[in-house]
Order: sequence, then structure tokens, then C-alpha cells
Amino acid sequence: MNARAHLGAVWAAVLVAFSLTSGADTEQLLDLASFSQGTVGISTAAGRQHFSVWIADTPQRQTQGLMFVRDLPAERGMLFIESAPRPMAFWMKNTYVELDMLFIGADYRILKIAARAPPLSLATINSDAPVIAVLELKGGEAARRGIRVHDRVSWP
Repeated sequence: MNARAHLGAVWAAVLVAFSLTSGADTEQLLDLASFSQGTVGISTAAGRQHFSVWIADTPQRQTQGLMFVRDLPAERGMLFIESAPRPMAFWMKNTYVELDMLFIGADYRILKIAARAPPLSLATINSDAPVIAVLELKGGEAARRGIRVHDRVSWP
């Protein structure tokens, strides 16, 4: 095989490998319009804040989360709800937007805010304690709206 044919074969193998690994992440990708939706309210010192949220209420929806989303409006978010308090951990794999993660305790108060989680990071972001829910918002939105640890969160 000459050098040009060899180079062509190498590029073909790279493209096949890329398409196989890319497909593994998007093969089961759900349309966010198919997620349950609701409204989350947060009582802050500055007043009540409201967000329209997609609800990650199945294992597949929780695994996908906001992966592959290219833009998240300031008034939107995603809510991950658990049936009982448990430690939770997240990463930003395939997540293209910076996020604020609000970890919510069994008393419906914010226990921790992981602000401005960097896009595409594989670093683990832990709740540090058992939580019943996590609310993901556009990065910086918690600070902009005066949302703090201990603020009370509600959803239907």
C-alpha cells in the first residue's frame, strides 16, 4: 500500500471510530419536549424567583440531563427529583452550557450551590449530603437572582 492509500485508510478508520463513539452518546438522546415540565419557586431575601423546568423523572432522563443543550434561557432549568434523600453527584460531560447546581435537602431548603460548573468537565460535583432534588440553572443565575444556601424551594 502506498503512503497516500495508507493515509486514506487511517482517516477512514478515524472517521468510523468517531462516528461510533459519537453515536454512543447520542443514540438514545431524548427530545427535551418529551420531558415532564413544571414550575419551581425559590423564596429569597429579594423575593420569590420562578423557573420553568424540565423534570428528569426517569433514569434515562436523569442520565441525559442537559447534555448537548447549546443554550439555556435564564428562566429555564432542569429538576432532578429523588423519592428519598440520597447523596447525588453530577458531571458536565457533553454539557455545553455553564450551569449552577442547587442541591436541595429533605426540608426543601438549598444545602449547597455549585456555581458556574464548567462546560464539558468530567470533574464530579457532589451534594456533600443526602438531598431530595437538584435544580440546574444557567450558570450565574443563582447569584444574579440572589439565591442563597438555606433559601426554600417548592414545586408541585
